[in-house]
Amino acid sequence: MEQYIIKGGKPLRGEVSISGYKNAALGIIAAAVMTDETVKIENVPDISDIDILLKVITELGAKVDRIGKHTIRINASKINTVRADSENVRKIRGSYYLVGALLGKYNKAQVALPGGCNIGSRPIDRHIKGFDALGSEVKIEHGLICAKAEKLTGASIYFDESSVGATINVMLAACMAEGQTTLENAAKEPHVVDVANFLNSMGANIKGAGTDVIRIKGVTKLHGSEYSIIPDQIEAGTFMFAAAASRGDVLIKNVIPKHLEAFTAKLLEVGVTVEEYDDAVRVMAKDRPGSTHVKTLAYPGFLTDMQPLMTTLLSLSDGTSIVTESIFENRFKYVDELTKMGANIKVVESNTAIITGVERLTGAIVSASDLRGGAALVMAGIMAEGFTIVENVEYIERGYEDFESKLQKLGAVMAKVDSNDLKAIKKFKLKVG
Repeated sequence: MEQYIIKGGKPLRGEVSISGYKNAALGIIAAAVMTDETVKIENVPDISDIDILLKVITELGAKVDRIGKHTIRINASKINTVRADSENVRKIRGSYYLVGALLGKYNKAQVALPGGCNIGSRPIDRHIKGFDALGSEVKIEHGLICAKAEKLTGASIYFDESSVGATINVMLAACMAEGQTTLENAAKEPHVVDVANFLNSMGANIKGAGTDVIRIKGVTKLHGSEYSIIPDQIEAGTFMFAAAASRGDVLIKNVIPKHLEAFTAKLLEVGVTVEEYDDAVRVMAKDRPGSTHVKTLAYPGFLTDMQPLMTTLLSLSDGTSIVTESIFENRFKYVDELTKMGANIKVVESNTAIITGVERLTGAIVSASDLRGGAALVMAGIMAEGFTIVENVEYIERGYEDFESKLQKLGAVMAKVDSNDLKAIKKFKLKVG
């Protein structure tokens, strides 16, 4: 197992370029199997979750070619099964998009229930409700989501609760259904829009993505396409908050500032300087952040994925802050690790953190239990006095490309070492002093 070792206390300074959006890429790769023609996708993030999904569609019979670190070519004309139940399917949450994609193309799908980070209950009942409305029979059997239909027919579907996963999954199935489908109370996140734009580039007829009503007119066939994935708003937000937490000065490039408005607003509120450009933001901080109250909400609100980073930043605030998690009930697992570093955070009723800011954090051995909580612990290590070891970095690398090297280029004093290599840890400590 690998871990990060970090010597904290040094402000981050310089420039960093943001990779393609993982959450968009997962939906787009699943959508690519819906045509028998070749699809070329650019700005694909080079991370483990993407590698796993590419292995899954290869197991189904699709041909995948890497023609660069961030460019892939997919041809799904030789898919020979709609059953995806390998161990790879169970490793990531985004594999469930194959249900909508395969159902839309072949009118049947058998996909293993997905895995991913343990941050709370993420039921697929809204997905099933949508597939049912389109005329599919859906059962959970032997750990598989089994869906089949004689034909899919457009329908009016209202989501009781807005869901990114359900919106994308039902949109995939509906784009080749007969007639028109209307998705009401649809998720409005940027990656929903990106998947819809990709499908439209393949010949789908989808309107309204980015609003709470999406209208889809079914087509009989999708064709090949070339498409570039949008920048990752969560990676961008992570570097914005890391710059602020370290009291640094970082220019974050290859972003869409509109997607970052909720993060920018909260940083400005706590006294951080943020400058926006056409495709970049610059974050500068000199002092401890002020206190604030934050509640996670669906986009365009403050995203749940950024909650661990916000809480960690506020652990050094001048005052008392409250962070309320309204999306996932287990998203405060990382707080126990932060308290090892001296943070004063109390979680009440499992969904609210009361944060009394301290003047400093101190290094400790901490363990990541999920993707975003793990990134927050790395940020804490950069903020802290002394050495921090972050274990279980495989969670972090599921969603961040070249995380340690990007941070190193900004001046972070850190390295990735084998957890059993005590000599490497000792060498790092002697080298950096």
